[in-house]
Amino acid sequence: MAMASLARRKAYLLTRNLSNSSSDVLKYSPTVTSFSRGFASGSEENDVVVIGGGPGGYVAAIKAAQLGLKTTCIEKRGALGGTCLNVGCIPSKALLHSSHMYHEAQHSFANHGVKFSSVEIDLPAMMAQKDKAVSNLTRGIEGLFKKNKVSYVKGYGKLISPFEVSVETPDGGNTVVKGKHIIIATGSDVKSLPGITIDEKRIVSSTGALALTEIPKKLVVIGAGYIGLEMGSVWGRLGSEITVVEFAADIVPTMDGEIRKQFQRSLEKQGMKFMLKTKVVGVDSSADGVKLTLEPAAGGDQTILEADVVLVSAGRSPYTGGLGLDKIGVETDKIGRILVNERFSTNVPGVYAIGDVIPGPMLAHKAEEDGVACVEFIAGKTGHVDYDKVPGVVYTHPEVASVGKTEEQVKALGVEYRVGKFPFIANSRAKAIDNAEGLVKILAEKETDKILGVHIMAPNAGELIHEAVIALQYDAASEDIARVCHAHPTMSEAVKEAAMATYDKPIHI
Repeated sequence: MAMASLARRKAYLLTRNLSNSSSDVLKYSPTVTSFSRGFASGSEENDVVVIGGGPGGYVAAIKAAQLGLKTTCIEKRGALGGTCLNVGCIPSKALLHSSHMYHEAQHSFANHGVKFSSVEIDLPAMMAQKDKAVSNLTRGIEGLFKKNKVSYVKGYGKLISPFEVSVETPDGGNTVVKGKHIIIATGSDVKSLPGITIDEKRIVSSTGALALTEIPKKLVVIGAGYIGLEMGSVWGRLGSEITVVEFAADIVPTMDGEIRKQFQRSLEKQGMKFMLKTKVVGVDSSADGVKLTLEPAAGGDQTILEADVVLVSAGRSPYTGGLGLDKIGVETDKIGRILVNERFSTNVPGVYAIGDVIPGPMLAHKAEEDGVACVEFIAGKTGHVDYDKVPGVVYTHPEVASVGKTEEQVKALGVEYRVGKFPFIANSRAKAIDNAEGLVKILAEKETDKILGVHIMAPNAGELIHEAVIALQYDAASEDIARVCHAHPTMSEAVKEAAMATYDKPIHI
C-alpha cells in the first residue's frame, strides 16, 4: 500500500519551505534601494501596517496580531473584505445560488414530485438577500479585528517612505500611519478593453453585473473566463439570452482540455451561446441598447451583435497605481505586478506584497495563504505557499474544480502518466438526487503513481476537490485515495473510483 507513513509526513512538514518550490513566487535578485529604517520617536507604533483589507490584507492583519505583532490595517473602501466580499466572490455566489434555486424550481422540482402552479422572480428580494450576506460578513471581519486587537483605519493609503503610509480619510483629513513592516495587499481591478467605456449601466463590469435592476433580454459577455461564465449563468438562469464572445479558441484556457469540452457542452445545453476566436472591435451604446462590432480573431468580415447589456469580463489587473511605489523605488514588472522574493519581500527592505499585486493565481484563497506566510516570515517563522497546489473552481452548475497539472501540461513536460476517470452517471448518490452530470479525472505519474492533477466537473465540485488538494500536498499516490474508505452513498465515492481507475480498475463501471 502506498499510504505515506506518519514518520514520512512529519519529515515532510519539517523539511518543506518555500525555497523547495520553483513556482511559489516570482524569484529574482532585487536591487536594494537604500533607506534608513531608524525610527524617530513614536514611529514604532506598529510592527505591521497592511494596506488593503481584502482576503489577503485582512487575513495578514489578523495573523500578525495573533503572532503578537502590533498591527494596523488600512482600507479605502470603508468596508472590509475587498473585491471578493463586496463585489466579487461572495455576492456572485449568493446570486448563483438564488438563480439556481429558481432554475431548479422551474425545471427540476416536478421530477421530484414537487409541483406548483407558477414561480416568479422577485429580483429586488434576490438582491437584498445578496446584500445582506455581504454586510453580515463585512461586519464579521470588523468583529474579528476587534477580537484580535487589529487597528482599522478607513481611507486611501499611499507610501511616503518605507515605514510611513499617508492616509486620506473619508472626511477629507489626512493621517500618517507608521510601521516597521508594511504589506501591500491592494488586490486587483477590472481590466478594461481599448475603446470600451464601462458605465455600469449598459456596459458593465462584474461589479455592475451584480447590481442590475432588471433582467436583460439579451446579455453579451466579453470573455469566457471564470467570472464571465459565472455571471452569464446567473442571468441566463433568470431568463436572459446569453452570448459569450471570446478571442481565444477555447473557454477557460487554463482548464484541462477534456473537461473544458464537456463543460462547454453542458453550458450550451443550458442555452449559453459561444462565439470563439472572435474579436470585439467596437461598441456603440445608446439608450436603446448596445451594438457590438465583431470580426474573426484572425481577421475577416465584420458582423454586428446587439444586446441590452454587455458584461466586460476580460480579466483583472493588479491595483498598484497611486500607491507611491515609484517614490520609494519598489520594482514592478511590465504589467504592474510587484516583484517579490520567496519571503514576499520587495526590493525595498521592510516593504512586502501579497495577493493579486504579485505574480501567481489571482484568487482570494491564494491571497489568504500569501498573507499568512508573509506574516510568518516577518515574525521569524517559516511560511509556505505552493502555487502549483492552489485549487481553482468555476461556480456554475455543474461546477468545475481542479488542482495540479492538466493533461496538456503533463504531456508538455514529457512525463509518462496514467489517467483514471469515473463518470457521475455511475455514482449512486448522483443518480439518487437526479444530478449526475460530470466526471472525475485523475492524472498520475506512470512509474510512481504520484498524483499530478485532479479535475472534477460535478455539482459541488468545489467541495469535492479538497481531498485531492490534500493528496497533492502530501505527494500521495492514486492508490492512497483508492484505499481510503469513503462513505456510501456520497459524491466523494466518484473520486475514490477515479483513483481506482488510475492505478488499477474501478468497481462500479
